[in-house]
Amino acid sequence: MTKHQPSAKMKSIYANHSRSWGDHYYVYPVISRRSGGLSIGINLNPDKTCNFNCIYCQVDRNTPPTVSQVDLDRLRTELQKTIQPAITGALFDNPPFNKIPKHLRQIKDIAFSGDGEPTTSPQFPAAVEIAADIRRSLGLDHTKLVLITNAACLNQPAVRQALKTMDANNGEIWAKLDAGTEDYFRSINRPNVSLLTILDNILEAGRIRPIVIQSLWMKVHGSTPSNDQIDAFARQLKELIDRGGQIKLVQIYTVARQPAEPFVAPLTQDALDTIAKRVKTVVDIPTATYSP
Repeated sequence: MTKHQPSAKMKSIYANHSRSWGDHYYVYPVISRRSGGLSIGINLNPDKTCNFNCIYCQVDRNTPPTVSQVDLDRLRTELQKTIQPAITGALFDNPPFNKIPKHLRQIKDIAFSGDGEPTTSPQFPAAVEIAADIRRSLGLDHTKLVLITNAACLNQPAVRQALKTMDANNGEIWAKLDAGTEDYFRSINRPNVSLLTILDNILEAGRIRPIVIQSLWMKVHGSTPSNDQIDAFARQLKELIDRGGQIKLVQIYTVARQPAEPFVAPLTQDALDTIAKRVKTVVDIPTATYSP
């Protein structure tokens, strides 16, 4: 198990995941604790719509969206204008990035992660092509293309095709799995699909390439997750692996910003570590914990 406990200085940096950057509509730089450095985000859901309605969602839906559509030409321009100063170092001359330690001043990934589920956007396949093209043209051989997804649409043909492009460009899927039972899944993710659909989609994707599981745990109405729920989650991971799914890492983390519902609160590092240890008693799998 790997622990990620940020210093007080880094907590404030990691907590800043604003998707507003200059005059950009779609592309934004952040320092990501799970990426381990600079992540260039691509927001394909500027209208803030999503097919899940998670109780812990940390997207600000009180502020009206600036745009509702994705202009691919503008997205390409914004991506180039964000990556270039990160390569030259000019990005780190101004706040808040001037506070970042030097070892984090490298582009770890270009991530499809915005104000909704990226794969629901009709522009997702074209956006992947744009990101892959810019990554190649700028020689970012070690930079990943990351899809942060709730996995609900991974079975769609257009998404499958886009994943092939990602595979050819150091791609990685970070698939959300927060629950091991249908009841708990519906209570925290408030989805439009069943847990079985999510598990089937993760299995299909994981049979093709190793994937990362991202799993958020929290207090709900003051209660920490029960051992039964943790064990059910771990058993689902074990079944995925037993059926041929390749899981390279399970990220166990908690809320770091204001959640959608007031009855949601973060867990402590000790609580996250306890979850990771319990998971490993059921399935021997690499885990990493991220405190708020």
